[in-house]
Amino acid sequence: MNAIAQHLTTKIGSESVTTWENLPPNALWRQNWQSPIVPDAIAIPSTQEQLAEIMAQASENRWAVLPCGNGSKLHWGGIVSGANLLISTHRLNRLVEHAAGDLTATVEAGMTYSQLQTILAEKGQFLALDPTHPPTATLGGIVATGDTGSLRQRYGGVRDQVLGLSFVRADGQIAKAGGRVVKNVAGYDMMKLFTGSYGTLGIITQITFRLYPLPAASQTVMLSGGPDAIATATANLLSSSLTPVAADILSPALVGKLQSAKGMGLLVRFQSIPESVAEQSRAVVEIGNQLGLQSNNYSDDAEVNLWQQLTELMRDEAKSGEITCKIGVRSAEAVTALVKFHSLASTAEEFSLYLGTIHAGSGLGWLRFAGETGSVLALIDSIRRECQSVGGFLTVLSAPVEVKRQTDVWGYTGNALDLMQTIKKQFDPAYILSPRRFINGI
Repeated sequence: MNAIAQHLTTKIGSESVTTWENLPPNALWRQNWQSPIVPDAIAIPSTQEQLAEIMAQASENRWAVLPCGNGSKLHWGGIVSGANLLISTHRLNRLVEHAAGDLTATVEAGMTYSQLQTILAEKGQFLALDPTHPPTATLGGIVATGDTGSLRQRYGGVRDQVLGLSFVRADGQIAKAGGRVVKNVAGYDMMKLFTGSYGTLGIITQITFRLYPLPAASQTVMLSGGPDAIATATANLLSSSLTPVAADILSPALVGKLQSAKGMGLLVRFQSIPESVAEQSRAVVEIGNQLGLQSNNYSDDAEVNLWQQLTELMRDEAKSGEITCKIGVRSAEAVTALVKFHSLASTAEEFSLYLGTIHAGSGLGWLRFAGETGSVLALIDSIRRECQSVGGFLTVLSAPVEVKRQTDVWGYTGNALDLMQTIKKQFDPAYILSPRRFINGI
């Protein structure tokens, strides 16, 4: 056992420390690790206090630390450089409190999304997030990567669901922010600051979420056809009194994989009481009929299968060589953007895969494609320029190492870098947390 592992063993016990060589071959930490240099040790604390002791030791000895949960998103973002210690929160997986009457739950960061939803369903409630890899994604990892999907149309993003959190600072001190009430105005909004910070500011240990009642009924309508008609249908939907929980614009190739239809798609989901769901679904079909769009209704198992297939196509574990990107454009230009992106990819025969979707209300979305490294890099650059030309962005989430080494994964060109660096220095002055993983190497 190496020096760091031996040192930690004397502090927290051998049951909470292991080495890279002792990890099982199928461990997600191993599978999703992209740096050529592996960590000297893996620490798996069982309590918040134990994690604090580990971080205190890391701070004292200047060990570079990479925080994670189960490791399902360890390959997202920049390639970590020189991490001495990987700290996993997956044993911090208790339900601390479920205040069903207040529609809030406080959980430890290592509990998985699926575990929490099973617990909440017993009380007729749910957490309104739809992250990547639900069975393995830990709640701390979801917050740290700001990971959610189509449900943001109705419920907002991750930061809108977090009421409070506890975290361990870079120096090993335990801190708290927010609370378990829906309205909290005291102090800085640390919850929003930590959401999407990729473990660069501290290690999240507990989170308090707002919850919602489980809907009584659910139904999805897919409209498909020409881009102009889809753009008009999207605008009509968003300006109407209809209240979808999800509204996604789909690229032609994605529509073709989901159903036997051509053209672009608009996928609209309603969840409420049965009467409301039925009426709103009929209204969407009527919008499509007026524009000459094909419409298909999905309910029960067919609807569940449809959304599961969409998740698998866009956000499931990427196959070898595939690239997954998160994009953002103005929502009013989402259809136009997808048409441009599709034309950039479809003109080149070397792309074996190109799929895209954008959430209609927010302008945020996902792209997935595959091809030769040179062609992929050119496509990333072209699509990023298109996004930035309308005030948007493109971030490479997962990609082969050779692709990440030859491109700027984050591609950030805004004016907040100085502010980001200042915040990083306040929270982690020695720069030991998630080295080189975030924007500009933060």
